[in-house]
This record gives sequence, C-alpha cells and structure tokens, in this order.
Amino acid sequence: MRIDAISIFPSYFDALELSLLGKAREKSLLEVNVHDLRDFTHDKHKTVDDSPYGGGAGMLMKPEPWGEALDAILPADGSATVIFTSPAGEVFKQATAQELSSANHLVFACGRYEGIDQRVVDYASTVANVRLISLGDYVLNGGEVAAIAMIEAIARLIPGVIGNADSLAEESHNDGLLEYPSYTKPASWRGLDVPEVLLSGNHAAIGKWRHEQQVERTKNVRPDLLEG
Repeated sequence: MRIDAISIFPSYFDALELSLLGKAREKSLLEVNVHDLRDFTHDKHKTVDDSPYGGGAGMLMKPEPWGEALDAILPADGSATVIFTSPAGEVFKQATAQELSSANHLVFACGRYEGIDQRVVDYASTVANVRLISLGDYVLNGGEVAAIAMIEAIARLIPGVIGNADSLAEESHNDGLLEYPSYTKPASWRGLDVPEVLLSGNHAAIGKWRHEQQVERTKNVRPDLLEG
C-alpha cells in the first residue's frame, strides 16, 4: 500500500518510523510519503491561509497550494482515495479501517486553522475518490494526529504487518463487541487472582467466558454498540 500525507507540519509523521509500521516500511509492505504543503507555495512567506469570505473567526487554508500538491501526488487514472481529516466527516470505525486496508493508494489531507477551502474537496472529487473522515466527536488543532491514528489502524490490517494474524480476529470491535479482559503470569498478584476458568484448560469454557465478558463490558462501557 502507498500512503501520502500532506501537512504543514510533516515532522508529525516521524512516529510512523517506529514499531511495527516502521518494520512494515522496511519490508516494503507499506510506502509512506510525507509532503510539506508549504513546498507548493510561491511567495516568500510560503503562505497557506487567508481570511474566509463572509467573515468569521480564524483563517482558512488556501486552494492554490492544495491544488498543486494534489496534482503532483495523485495518479492520472483517478484510482487514489483522498481522505480529508475533518470533524464534519463520517466517524472512523474499525470497519472503516478494514475497508481502507484493501486500498492501493491513500492520500491524507491534513487541514489546519478553520479547515480547507471547500473547492479543494470539490476538485479532489473530480480526480480521485474522496472521503471526509472524523476521528471522533471532538475538535483537534489539526488533522495530523487523526491521520496518524487512522494510518496505524489501517496499516496494521495489511497482511504481514502484524506477526500473529490470529490476534486481529480477537480485538475490540471486530465482532461489534469490546475485547474481553486478558491476563498473564503470575496467577496471583498483589492479592488479585486470574479467573479460574482461564487456568482450567477447558477451551470451550474459556471461549464462553470470554464472550460473556465481551458482552458485559460492552453493555457497561459502550451500550450504543448493542443497540439495533
């Protein structure tokens, strides 16, 4: 998979060099290219923002540098998917990560200030697949943190990135439920014991207990997942 990210703070994405994603890049399972939006400006101040038409607080990102950046990055066949990280978009979920993990080319457009001129989104829609995606129902200072979280959630689903692929099937949200609690050695620690069923060797009983724990945890923490 190829991933491009466009930002005025490209060093945010240095975190993608770490851990499993860094190893995935070394193995050529994942290609990540980070672009500084200011490289696509032509004035001495490298200006990327201006005041919004109609008034209002804050500044808006200008269309010209975004247009040049997209023209330089997007393939001519329109096959890439451009993701605008936006609180006005659909909420990112595990199912979203699963869907996007099969893409060949993702481009993350990271806005700042009061966002990006709408014409950039409209133009991108004519040359690529476009998704507006929000990390959650809150506002961040910019799209970089959201993009990094999405990239990690997506990239770890690429075959070969996670060493034990079976672990992906048991994670939270894969079956609409939160993950069950887990334990390791020692069996007793500071007066707290591992549930006896996990020491029994009875895999059917363990499976039943884990599912019950998933349902109970989901009911207590995220009852909305059980609705409908």
